[in-house]
Amino acid sequence: MKEQITFKLRGEEEFIPLISLLKATNVVYSGSEAQDAVVRAQVLRNGEIELRKRAKIRSGETIEFQNTIINVI
Repeated sequence: MKEQITFKLRGEEEFIPLISLLKATNVVYSGSEAQDAVVRAQVLRNGEIELRKRAKIRSGETIEFQNTIINVI
């Protein structure tokens, strides 16, 4: 079973870059680990592989990495 994390954008934020989200939710230990995961096609955005490290993740989107699902609100 996958761990579910809910990540709330700050009031003034419209989005968070993908690698920043992975770091902020502690599913990776460093920015370089986050970048490697994206480049190696290990991250799904709304069920599809996301290869852009700085993809703008917005409220309502779901990110999957390894055994974790991040729901962005």
